[in-house]
Amino acid sequence: MNAGRILFLAIGVWALSGMGAHAQKNKNQLQREKQRNQERIKETEKILAEASQKKKNTLGELTALNQRINQQETLILSIKSEIELLDRDLSEDQAIIEALEKDLKNLKDEYARMVYAAQKASGKANKLLLLFSASSFDQLLMRLKYMEQYGRARQVQAEAITRVQEILSEQVALTEAKRQDQQKLLDEEEKENQNLTALKDKQRGVVRSLEREEKQLRRDLEDTKKAIAQLDKLISDIIKEEIARAEREAREREAARSRNKNSSPAVSTTASTLASSSFEGNKNQFAWPASGFVSQKFGRQKHPVLKGIEIASEGVIIQTKRGEAVHAIFEGDVREIAILPPPFFTTVILRHGEYFTVYSGLKDVVVKKGQKVTTYQPLGLVQTNGEGISELRFQVRKNGQPLDPQAWLKN
Repeated sequence: MNAGRILFLAIGVWALSGMGAHAQKNKNQLQREKQRNQERIKETEKILAEASQKKKNTLGELTALNQRINQQETLILSIKSEIELLDRDLSEDQAIIEALEKDLKNLKDEYARMVYAAQKASGKANKLLLLFSASSFDQLLMRLKYMEQYGRARQVQAEAITRVQEILSEQVALTEAKRQDQQKLLDEEEKENQNLTALKDKQRGVVRSLEREEKQLRRDLEDTKKAIAQLDKLISDIIKEEIARAEREAREREAARSRNKNSSPAVSTTASTLASSSFEGNKNQFAWPASGFVSQKFGRQKHPVLKGIEIASEGVIIQTKRGEAVHAIFEGDVREIAILPPPFFTTVILRHGEYFTVYSGLKDVVVKKGQKVTTYQPLGLVQTNGEGISELRFQVRKNGQPLDPQAWLKN
């Protein structure tokens, strides 16, 4: 093998090592995603266990099951992605092994030819004959130099064979380790698919049970609508008061400026304007008010059991664990603490300038009306209802307009 071929081999090995590093990065990323999902699964399992404690099947149990199934499907997709990545790696590894085996064969063939040629001229008499048959002294020196270079080339060829053999052995060991990892993932995928099948069987059972309770579900839905109407009226009254107060303060400032005509006009920035601007500036950055998962999103959605029924949601429902702490997502004023019918229970309303955040379904509230709160300050605990379900109903509003809370909370 000439020097150029050796250089080419070195570059090839370096490039393949780089490809392996890139693949490893992707693998690490997939493993981090899988780990995060497994952590979410553990939390949902706790919520589901609490929701399943009662013998009677509930909507809360169904929403927890739906969330758990979604997480299971995400986990299986993550495992499939790892397997596909390993498939690509193994294909590349096999190509590398084949290329190395071909290189090794060529190196050995070339070395054999060099050894054979050297053996033919191995006798001292032959070497001397070659040297002294030179027609000039310069030609003698050239032949001597050639013999030295030929000896060095054989040494380089032998070293190249050794190095390629080492690389080949390393590559074979690496490939075998990846095959073992792939088999583990395949076994894991099969196990998680079995878990998914069991979850879906349980889901179908809960749905069938709830379908038999259609009349009760419709009554519960009507009760919830009445409670929502009470909450809406409460928020509307508060906002009307705030608007009236803002207009009154504006008139007072205008009157004060009129009385003091000689003073230079000043631009007044109210505390409400500053609070609104600060709240808006933190959009997509607010921490979640409680841990758990969103069991009902903002806007209109189909009822999970009742066919043809849609639910209009002006916020989100976060299903969580028993006794979970609820926190203020941003600094503000406690504008109201109200006791409402289930499922709202105790409701805390915070004002942040033109914005309001509403936390319903609380117990053991630790703040008071009129109190200023800081970002992520505890407000109370989530109330667990008679069916063993713990839910926080959370809203974000600008004046009276409901906004999608998930557009404001950190992803």
